Amino acid sequence: MRARGAALHTLVGAYAMDAVSEKDRGAFERHLLTCEQCREDVRGLRETAAHLAAAAAVPPRPELRSPTLRAAERIRQLPPIVPGEQAGRHGGRSLLAARRLLVGGGSGGRHPWMVRLAACTAVALAVTAIVLGVHLSTMQGRLSAAQQRDNAIAAVLGAHDTTTLTAQVRTGGTATVVMSHRTRTLVFIGNDLARLPASKAYELWLMGPGGPTSAGVLAAAHHGMTGPVVVSRLAPGDRLGLTVEPSAGSGRPTSAPVVMVALGP
Repeated sequence: MRARGAALHTLVGAYAMDAVSEKDRGAFERHLLTCEQCREDVRGLRETAAHLAAAAAVPPRPELRSPTLRAAERIRQLPPIVPGEQAGRHGGRSLLAARRLLVGGGSGGRHPWMVRLAACTAVALAVTAIVLGVHLSTMQGRLSAAQQRDNAIAAVLGAHDTTTLTAQVRTGGTATVVMSHRTRTLVFIGNDLARLPASKAYELWLMGPGGPTSAGVLAAAHHGMTGPVVVSRLAPGDRLGLTVEPSAGSGRPTSAPVVMVALGP
């Protein structure tokens, strides 16, 4: 399902049932940051689905518990199939074949160029397998981090005490904060922030009684939107500030905040 603009309102039901694509999920969650009605609709649909599931749930028979636990102890789970590992296994077999050729297991010494070619090919396959494995591991790490961020955003949007705050940024644009005191988490999004030179970047700060703590350097805007950025571990008395810092970020603010948002108790 694909939707854009006003059609995002129609994704409420599909989103509540986890039936949207990853691309539409991101677009709809950004929409939820500024649409109170859709947040209420999603919350209500999820509560209804939970009640329906509880009403239809059937408790398992008590006599099934012991056999299930014994089976879990005896049966070993198969490891997941990872493309990088499969490539590594193929590369290992190629190295074994090359070794046999080098020690005379099939070459007969008649074609030394074939031996060298086989050895070089095996090494190339092994290196390729390692590179692919590292690349896949990196991609999986990025996907995991993105999933954790999406889960944190969904938790804030679905909280019963969700509050939306909007403030004007002194240098242009607006800052929107959706927060939940219960989860001690907020989601920040900037709209139409002034473009900065490559040597500068916006940095978020939690400013509380103990002093400022960096909440991260913001990535470049995409279609006028910066974020969403998840900030957790909120404490009583914290305020959210945005400053202009060197592109790598700073340990402490080096400029006056361009916007400051009071987060309440």
